[in-house]
Amino acid sequence: MAVPLDVCIRGAGMVGRTLALLLARDRLRVGLVDTAPAAAPQRDVRAYALNARSHDLLLRLRAWPDEQHATPVQAMDVRGDDGGRVRFSAGEEGVEALAWIVDVEPLLARLQEAVRFQAQVEVLPEPQPAALTVVCEGRASATRDEFGVNFDITSYPQRAIAARLECEKPHGGVAHQWFESGNVLALLPLGGPHGNSMALVWSVQEPRADELLALTPEVFCARLQACAGNELGRMTLTSERSAWPLQRAQADRWCGPGWVLAGDAAHNVHPLAGQGLNLGLADAEKLAQVLHERESWRSLGDAKLLRRYERARKMDVLAMAWTTDGLQQLFAQPAEPWALLRNWGMRGFDHSGPVKRWVVRQAMGQAGNLLRTERT
Repeated sequence: MAVPLDVCIRGAGMVGRTLALLLARDRLRVGLVDTAPAAAPQRDVRAYALNARSHDLLLRLRAWPDEQHATPVQAMDVRGDDGGRVRFSAGEEGVEALAWIVDVEPLLARLQEAVRFQAQVEVLPEPQPAALTVVCEGRASATRDEFGVNFDITSYPQRAIAARLECEKPHGGVAHQWFESGNVLALLPLGGPHGNSMALVWSVQEPRADELLALTPEVFCARLQACAGNELGRMTLTSERSAWPLQRAQADRWCGPGWVLAGDAAHNVHPLAGQGLNLGLADAEKLAQVLHERESWRSLGDAKLLRRYERARKMDVLAMAWTTDGLQQLFAQPAEPWALLRNWGMRGFDHSGPVKRWVVRQAMGQAGNLLRTERT
């Protein structure tokens, strides 16, 4: 007879695979449901900005990608629409990197390899009964609906356009972001510290998204260059462009007897802060910790036990959702008083000293202080 499962994880993305590896270390028998096609129809052009906490977690699981697929961010340069500017530096913070820009497919491959060599994890084509079901199926989760969870969605009138670029000038490990008339342009360094490849994430208003996607690659790059102020010189597309609608969403319940939500199945935030996957990996880490520390007489599916996880994570996620939503709304206001106010605020924040440092540490995650280096 087959050994019964302790935990069944529905969804084999980044969060699901990470959670499976964490639970396997506690000798739990884990089923990981993977219903994705064997091969993706096209290259995934997205890249994730992972903070120090996520970096530390994936290193412990031996799932961190090779150097060429995980580029350290040495500085961040954020600009407003009327002279406002905020700059962050890893050197000033005394850390190895502010974040790492990681290719999607190599990270998934490393997690898949780690799962393959973990005897406690069985990859399944469909769900099986278990003491606990964890839903990691992403924003479009069907299982979430089965449990009667209301997923409160607020749609932004925007789409994110993603692509890969080759730039005339090397990026120097600097991530760039521009806020302009409700649009947010991010260029993220790839290909190692001395590379000149960038990942593009351009969050634009709906009508403009259609227009940009219809442009030829050459005209699209000319528009992009103009928005970036020719910061990186001439740009060339090296991939197809992909796009998806943006939303903020929150599940009204994250758990119940025998089930729990994690990652995008529980929450979505605007991508302007690059914190989506970081939040999901923090969910996996906290859920594994709560299950590890449970009383001996509690079952894995105990509702009160799972509520500890929900309480621990919900406020962090809500705080990030409010922050990103507030920034998006602030820069979407076209009236001149708002432009003056937000750019004045950016300039003040850039010189705020301890406040700025505290915000950087929060964005880096609690593991950031573990990567502090000695100042010379």
